[in-house]
Amino acid sequence: MERVLDPVTLTRRLVDIPSVTGEEHDVGLFLADYLDGLGWRVELQPVADRRNNLIAHLPDAPPRIVFSTHMDTVPPFIESREDDQRIYGRGACDAKGIIAAQATAAERLRAEGIRCLGLLWTVDEELGSLGAQKANRHPLASECRFMINGEPTDNKLALGTKGALHVRLTAVGRAAHSAYPEQGESAIEKLLDALADVRRINWPTDPLLGPTTCNIGVIQGGTRPNVVPDLARADLHIRLVTEADAVKRLIERAIAGRAAIEYVAASPVVRMTTVDGFDTCIVRFATDVPHLSNWGRPLLLGPGSILVAHTPHEQIAKNELHRAVALYMELARRLRPAD
Repeated sequence: MERVLDPVTLTRRLVDIPSVTGEEHDVGLFLADYLDGLGWRVELQPVADRRNNLIAHLPDAPPRIVFSTHMDTVPPFIESREDDQRIYGRGACDAKGIIAAQATAAERLRAEGIRCLGLLWTVDEELGSLGAQKANRHPLASECRFMINGEPTDNKLALGTKGALHVRLTAVGRAAHSAYPEQGESAIEKLLDALADVRRINWPTDPLLGPTTCNIGVIQGGTRPNVVPDLARADLHIRLVTEADAVKRLIERAIAGRAAIEYVAASPVVRMTTVDGFDTCIVRFATDVPHLSNWGRPLLLGPGSILVAHTPHEQIAKNELHRAVALYMELARRLRPAD
């Protein structure tokens, strides 16, 4: 392997290593070998079986500024290809292009004499952020002053991210022959009535983050068309702009006992650190950032558009990659501590 790869070449190398959530082992080994060859002190932090976070810093300086993103992707694997302007493939913008830009920026900053740098690349961000939760307990976290997290933000510095709340509703009825529906109680009808009231909720809004949104993503229930169903379930994903408790109260009032409510997972709203002179935005998606609270003050910036992430035509513009390298370098220079 060449000693230093440009961000375009490195992006393609990374995209061509499958790393769907749960299968991050090989891409972690590739990156560990790459950084080790450049003289970084590299640790593969175990998270689960054959799944490791990658944590790296320079041997002679504490990591006061840490670049962070995730190594896993959503399925399915899509190999890379490129044309004159863009790189295509799974992870091109979410988040292997970001890894390439961060690695390139860190090496160029090092060449300038800035050594208080670290790299933190996690597993499992696309599911439950298990990697970030494990990384948050790492001793190096206390050394960090600023964490520059990477997600596709069109190279804009995010002012904040919405939180997230995964809600599961389960309605229970009584099975019966569909010819005699009065002998049963339809769990599906109970659930649909409850969901209709959820859809009428006047959700909170925030002047900066905008409206709360609710997606009814999964509905399951019943066994056969000719059986009154005795069980039905729905999974909702709510993008928060307030504390979760305020939204939970609205949901509980709307459901009114017609279904059991389980709060499967939650992540809070995050207000990011800002730096003058950068284009800014608000993002609706969740990140690892809420789970990395011990890694200093958070910033969020990355090349690429979230609108093509997770899609069959995921892509990233080459000029955006190079622009991201320059932006990451400028952020690090501006945030560099006096010590």
